Amino acid sequence: MSGNPIKPSTWAAGVVALAAAGFIGHMLPSTGTAPEQPAASAQPAKQAKSESPTPKAVAPVQETAAPARKTEATSASYTPPAESDIPKGPFGDMVRLGEAIFHDTQHNAKGFVGNDLQCANCHIDRGRQPNSAPLGAAYLLYPAYRSKNGHVNTFQERLQGCFRFSMNGKAPPFNDKVLVALETYAYFLARGGPTGVAVEGHGYPKLKAPGQPADYDRGAKVYAQHCALCHGAGGEGQKSADGQTVFPPLWGPRSFNWGAGMGSINNAAGFIKANMPLGLGGTLSDQDAWDVATYMDSQERPQDPRFVDSVTETRKRFHDEPTSKYGLIVNGVLLGEKSPPSGTINTMD
Repeated sequence: MSGNPIKPSTWAAGVVALAAAGFIGHMLPSTGTAPEQPAASAQPAKQAKSESPTPKAVAPVQETAAPARKTEATSASYTPPAESDIPKGPFGDMVRLGEAIFHDTQHNAKGFVGNDLQCANCHIDRGRQPNSAPLGAAYLLYPAYRSKNGHVNTFQERLQGCFRFSMNGKAPPFNDKVLVALETYAYFLARGGPTGVAVEGHGYPKLKAPGQPADYDRGAKVYAQHCALCHGAGGEGQKSADGQTVFPPLWGPRSFNWGAGMGSINNAAGFIKANMPLGLGGTLSDQDAWDVATYMDSQERPQDPRFVDSVTETRKRFHDEPTSKYGLIVNGVLLGEKSPPSGTINTMD
């Protein structure tokens, strides 16, 4: 899940495709065979042997995935304008600033970022690549109702959620220059697209249920073979000699938190299938994508900023679905119980 181009030959050497958020090395935790987990909308999942659920939730789960489509939307396609089409003048300057923030969020919006990720890690090619939740395609669908927060969201509010969850940071205030620049860049990328229509390649692909229940142990093997070289065996990602993130962390204190959409196994599986290994998207089988997504999203990461009272209560309110491992015991660990704090911006800058 990186926004930096990689030569296919590098991947052929045994790279790591699913560490879209951070796994280098091969120190994989010991696991056992997992009991079958209740099927999600399109995903029967098999849990690790020691995994056990928290008490059954009574409240409906809020969606942590991509924005809801408008009901009148139909399939269509369009091509975002080229970078060379950005006009001169104040409007073009704001588009370029938005592109710079999107590509290098760490430096251009650091006051709102609490981890080592960039927007472009999960929205490849500076937000242009189909099936990588392209930015312009998302802009076309807003305003939109989101079950995640139970009301109609403007596009700026949707961007605020990205900073709060995916960037493990804090939301820029409405009409802050960071949000205005990102919204302007999204507006530019959406030019020529049909308003209110879910165009082809928007969001992440929705994979069919795997032939076998998704499995943690198989996912660990897929990760070691296709992802760990770039993202690290411990999910920590990889940095250059000058400290710049080259491959983002997929779990741990410097990754996205439990409230992020990528923490939902179905979203992660769709992203991985379409885009990983970087430059070799579509080469993993659906089964491998489900398995490695299950492995990745069964690791500890920063706390959900919506945490309420306890892990059990937080799961009940926000994660009570088979595609979330939050609040479940995996290999003897209650996920979420010892999560690093969310939104730790002051210690990161």
